[in-house]
Amino acid sequence: MFRSLLAASLVAGTIFAPAAHARDITLIVQITVDGLRGDLLSRYESSFGPDGFRRLMEGGVWYTDAHHLHANTETIVGHATLATGAHPSEHGMIGNAWYNRSDGRLGYNIEDPEHVTLPVPGFDGDGDQLDPTQAAAATSGRSPANLLATTFGDELYKSNNGQSKIIGISGKDRSAVAMAGHVGKAFWMATETGAFQTSSYYYDAYPDWVIAWNADRPADAAIGTEWTLSDPIDSYLLADNDDRPYETDLKGFGRSFPHPYGAPEDGLYYTQVLLSPLGDQLTASFGKAAVLGETLGKDDAVDFLGLSFSGVDATNHFFGPSSLENEEMVRTLDRTLADLFAFLDAEIGADKVLYVLSADHGMPEMPEHMIDLGMETARNGHTALEDSLNAQIAAELGVQDAIKAFFRPYIYLDHEAIAAAGAETRVIERLIVDRLNAQPGIAMAMPSVPFPEQRGDFLEAPIRRNFHPARSGDVYVVQSPYSFLLDPGAIAVMHGSPWRYDTHVPIIFAGPGIEAKRITRRVATTDVAVTLADIFTTTQPSGASGTVLREIVD
Repeated sequence: MFRSLLAASLVAGTIFAPAAHARDITLIVQITVDGLRGDLLSRYESSFGPDGFRRLMEGGVWYTDAHHLHANTETIVGHATLATGAHPSEHGMIGNAWYNRSDGRLGYNIEDPEHVTLPVPGFDGDGDQLDPTQAAAATSGRSPANLLATTFGDELYKSNNGQSKIIGISGKDRSAVAMAGHVGKAFWMATETGAFQTSSYYYDAYPDWVIAWNADRPADAAIGTEWTLSDPIDSYLLADNDDRPYETDLKGFGRSFPHPYGAPEDGLYYTQVLLSPLGDQLTASFGKAAVLGETLGKDDAVDFLGLSFSGVDATNHFFGPSSLENEEMVRTLDRTLADLFAFLDAEIGADKVLYVLSADHGMPEMPEHMIDLGMETARNGHTALEDSLNAQIAAELGVQDAIKAFFRPYIYLDHEAIAAAGAETRVIERLIVDRLNAQPGIAMAMPSVPFPEQRGDFLEAPIRRNFHPARSGDVYVVQSPYSFLLDPGAIAVMHGSPWRYDTHVPIIFAGPGIEAKRITRRVATTDVAVTLADIFTTTQPSGASGTVLREIVD
């Protein structure tokens, strides 16, 4: 349903009608660039063409000081916040994984045994899973059942009695599911097969257009080739930041250009696709197929297409955000977006599409890179810290295995074991806080009920916004700036802190009737969904707490 602002402003006896651009919009395209730290658009701006990022940056309202306000800046948390306008304390997605006290295990955020992943006809495979949060899932089933708030897409669908089509597409399952909400359709790329898939929550069988797109096996296009630079090396700002010893080599993919792709039987080929420009190109291509297959934007009911591009984040995790690979990924994504925008201009019309661009989180530099620049940093593994803390608690307070689980950023206590030993939870929390606050690389450990000296601290508010009583742990642990809290593994860089490099993201609205501006005041990612709801006069999403961005609706 389009926006019908009958805000009757009596000026000199005239009643002003709703803005024509809002009435004419038939498709909302919400673009989320996973891991696009807020400064990267400015850093690489000179290398962009006129029709990709620049089209939005120069033709829309660009909020240059936009931030996530929650502490655990991870993928599902940011996507859910952008979709719902709510903090994780309300939408419930407190992390990519959390400890389920009911069944005593670590669980994945969107896993759902009642809604299995639908096998794609003609595809099978068993690739290696590098994401420890997905590896924690006990089932391949996926759904938005754990999302506790409605999304803007849900409210848009409700507003016109189900006439709007709502679709979320991403290289990652959790990103697509969050954008699709409860009533939309979600598709994501399987790193086992390269096909875009969905679950039985959304369909009983795949639509014909999905089967046709997958049948061409576009993800196999890179087999036997190399990821090479798209421009002369001297045109890159980060030309010297290649082949650094602390980058990751994924089964021969290398640490420097050109990066040779493996083969599907190697187990990591489709992961290599996801962290190269081909992954984002596949997401855009599948998005185009959805526009055609579902006839998006073709009638009076406003449709919603959420596209989440995963390549920048994947590249960051293995090579770092100040790597040559990162610069190449953002540069090639610019061209992918330009191609997507040209397609939508031709298929829907530039005067009928509203674009919203943001990111689910930023990204820190590698600790070793910061050490090279002269800063002291540290790496801590949560498993080693858990073992050390449990040993100290047992020695000093007589409680064996008082910590039931420690998975960043939460420590979960075993309350039954503590009670059985006659100990007090608050005493154990104090021991943990004092020990971790003295640990190099740890900025603060804060229990769910902060100690008096922690009240009013800068970190208290974002930690509280991340707290859900049934899912969060007993103690929240924050690493020091540019230090890491991550068990050793293939992933070299990890976001997830409340520091500005992780919270700072771009927000851009662009489309018909929106006057180009660059806004420097502080805004929040919770503002996106409530602004969309205001434009299209829907009910605000159920847990939304953001503020309408006046530059857009005025």
